[in-house]
Amino acid sequence: MSLTRVLAPVAGRAVALQDVPDPVFSAGMVGYGAAVDPSRAVVDAIAPVGGKLLKLMPHAFVIMTAEGVGVLVHLGLDTVALNGEGFTAHVRQGDAVAAGQAVITYDVPAVVAKGLNPIVPVVVMDEREPGNVTVAEPVAVGADIASGTELFTANK
Repeated sequence: MSLTRVLAPVAGRAVALQDVPDPVFSAGMVGYGAAVDPSRAVVDAIAPVGGKLLKLMPHAFVIMTAEGVGVLVHLGLDTVALNGEGFTAHVRQGDAVAAGQAVITYDVPAVVAKGLNPIVPVVVMDEREPGNVTVAEPVAVGADIASGTELFTANK
């Protein structure tokens, strides 16, 4: 069993996953983790873990660690409808990325202007056991955090 530290991909207010206003995320259907309500600025979303960029879409990405832990970062809710508007990728699918490396520039004000929620869920893909994810203190108290702050740890 390995312990994986998962970092906040953006700065903002740490949010418990069950408080994300989307049942797919809040009920853990995709997996368990936490979220960040981002600063209302254009920000670089960083890799929360190091590994291979398994999937890259304009509004989301999945990184697979060397230990086989898949971490999904979803930039905003229902942002697939924007067809890439407000997102600029800095890497390519299949690339190796380091934790903390810029993956996508996220235009939070543009997403808000379209009436969408900019919250950023970060989950361990296909994790069915909520006890395998331990949120960090800032998530538990809803604190403001910097990009790169530990969001949670995952036992796999």
